[in-house]
Amino acid sequence: MGPEEKAATILNATFVRPAKFYLSGFSNMPHEKYYYVFLGLIYIMTVLGNCFLMSVIYLVRTLHTPKFMIVFSLALADLCGSTALIPKVLDTFLFDRNEIVYEACLSYMFFVWFFGSVQSWTLVTMAYDRFIAICFPLSYHSIVTKPTIAVILLFVWIFSLTLLALAVKLLDRLSFCGSLLIQSFFCDHGPVYRLACNDTSVNYIIAILVFVVIMCIPLILIALTYVCIGIALSRIASGVERLKALKTCTSHLILVAIFFLPLVGTNLAALTSFIHANARIINSTLTHTIPALLNPIIYSLKTEEVLNSIRRLCKNIRLRTITPSKK
Repeated sequence: MGPEEKAATILNATFVRPAKFYLSGFSNMPHEKYYYVFLGLIYIMTVLGNCFLMSVIYLVRTLHTPKFMIVFSLALADLCGSTALIPKVLDTFLFDRNEIVYEACLSYMFFVWFFGSVQSWTLVTMAYDRFIAICFPLSYHSIVTKPTIAVILLFVWIFSLTLLALAVKLLDRLSFCGSLLIQSFFCDHGPVYRLACNDTSVNYIIAILVFVVIMCIPLILIALTYVCIGIALSRIASGVERLKALKTCTSHLILVAIFFLPLVGTNLAALTSFIHANARIINSTLTHTIPALLNPIIYSLKTEEVLNSIRRLCKNIRLRTITPSKK
């Protein structure tokens, strides 16, 4: 019996639960540690950017609107998702600690995909906000209210939690009696359940369900909203007004493109043809990290409301610093 089998805890004659898994990471990639340092820098900027954006939204009362409730939710999901993934990736591969305890592996998987699901459906909520604003401008403030958006966002978080908890819980019924090497940079769902020795048909179904719910349905809903937005814009006679309305969607469209297209492309390529493990890992890591970095940049630099709020906030802080306090 090899060391991997000895590490397993045998619960009965047919069920084997491993004590640890092992993450493979890149395969014969030169200077790979520079790439992990690069991810570390991305993480630092992601934390600073998202914390700054959330602080501005929290401190400036004029930003306490339904639209910026959605932006705050996305920034929080971006921050938590990056924190769930990148520090562990750096610890694993920069310091050559590629083993991970079974229970920690399942928790790792849950949080990475949970926050990914929240990000995906929050982008759908943003599309809904733009759809109402452009297609029903006169009814916008009566339809898109704070309570309505709060209920939608709460549903997104609870639904994502339930779906991913179910997917991870179903892994606990599998027996791992062979290789314990996960061909990925984190405890990804597919590479883990494929290591099992017993029937994985239920896990395969839930994997397809998760992919459809997190990737396909949100992308289809966003596409449909923009078809409706396009039709509504085509009916606007003034080209200036049409361009002005379209500009309000630019930031959202950029986020949708950088979040969905690489993930969907990688998964379709993996299903229909061969994709090298290193290419898949680079694509996946960047897809899990770059959107979280760009979200605060896009909403800080492209949204006039946020820029004006930052200026006012800085001005108030400067005045408080210059003006002596009264005793």
